[in-house]
Amino acid sequence: MRILIVKTSSLGDLFHALPAVHLLKTAYDAEIDWVVNKDYVGLAECFSDVRKVIPFPRKELLPNLGSFKALLQEESYDLVVDLQGLLKSAFICRLAKRSKGAKILGPSFQREGARLLYSAVVGKKNKNRHAVLENIDVLRWLEKPTEPIEFPIKFPEVDFQCLENKPVLVFAPCSRHEAKNWPWKRFVELGEQLECQIILVGAPDDAETCEKIENKLPEGAAVNLCGKTSLLELGGVLQRADLVVTVDSGPMHMASATGTPCLAIFGPTDPTRVGPFGDQHRVLRVSKVRNYSKQDLESIRMVETIDVVKTAREMLNDETVGL
Repeated sequence: MRILIVKTSSLGDLFHALPAVHLLKTAYDAEIDWVVNKDYVGLAECFSDVRKVIPFPRKELLPNLGSFKALLQEESYDLVVDLQGLLKSAFICRLAKRSKGAKILGPSFQREGARLLYSAVVGKKNKNRHAVLENIDVLRWLEKPTEPIEFPIKFPEVDFQCLENKPVLVFAPCSRHEAKNWPWKRFVELGEQLECQIILVGAPDDAETCEKIENKLPEGAAVNLCGKTSLLELGGVLQRADLVVTVDSGPMHMASATGTPCLAIFGPTDPTRVGPFGDQHRVLRVSKVRNYSKQDLESIRMVETIDVVKTAREMLNDETVGL
């Protein structure tokens, strides 16, 4: 059986789709192809269940529409699954359909009229659960097993210098929205109170914040890799960590998928839906605000350093960190 997955973005959402894709592959012993934005092709190639990655030319679609359609139609798919739920992703599904008998399944969270292009919408809309569980609706609709929930991924190994006999503690202090960012000075306070090898990670746009943290910590306490790794190398760094302290960000979802424990600091966004998935993670959040607002800059600042230090010590184990 051949199955096409359409999930073009974003970084965290791609990882949320992995368990559903793995269950589909297992249930049907299927060959899985995946349509993804060009920027994420290398990442999707690390997904162990994926046979072929098809790049979606989001920014240059019209001049490349013919060649993109040809790529989609190189194979005849028995099932096409849209896990994006937008009109553009439903359109991609329609382009890919060659066989009259092939079904196009859309998610419960579909919008923009995408449902008009599906054979069926799987499940009822329910936003009071994790995004991973929303994606698994497709297995329930197909009457296939919905467990175990796994994230099959293989990042390349990355070598970086670490202090001997010190746990590796990764700081991912930045997101794309100010309201999700814990004050950088609190990361300094955290680093000063934990005897760990600190690794700073982030995108090139995060370099200024990570440099501030590095410069305020004792000399040699932190290795600043912010903006110096590819996306795949970032995954390799995260999978080597003993603990990742992070805000609601792409690196949080990457680390969670690799099985690395995450201590996630949340503000106005809802960890029930988009927090790190799994029992090995912890979330600290004071605010009871459930609807994201770019103007809500205070809720994440209500998370105190002392609480993050305490939780990090518990997760690392007091004896491990030498405290």
